[in-house]
Amino acid sequence: MIRIILIILGSISLVMGIIGIFLPVLPTTPFLLLTAGLYAKSSPVLNKRLSEHKVLGEYIIGFKQGMRTKAKVKAISLMWIMILISAFVFVSNIYLRIFLILVAISVTIYISRLPGRQE
Repeated sequence: MIRIILIILGSISLVMGIIGIFLPVLPTTPFLLLTAGLYAKSSPVLNKRLSEHKVLGEYIIGFKQGMRTKAKVKAISLMWIMILISAFVFVSNIYLRIFLILVAISVTIYISRLPGRQE
């Protein structure tokens, strides 16, 4: 019974991840990683099919192998540009500005600590 529930939850997460490819407000990678985790616990066949998929498998394999240094720099730079624009152009509340900066610092630390791989 638990196996079936995990497969259903994994499939829902997979659909959300696929939708996230086309909608910029919905993240793709976290949903696909959740799917991979749920499938790994419930169905080795589905997990293998997901990992070997020519489009979706790249997200899973890329995360397992580590983030490229160039991608880290690009992600952190783009995030800081958008956070600073948001904080100082669109937001007038000082507490919200501080919150945005703290989020940016936290995400920068997180991305910096991810395992890296050479290009």
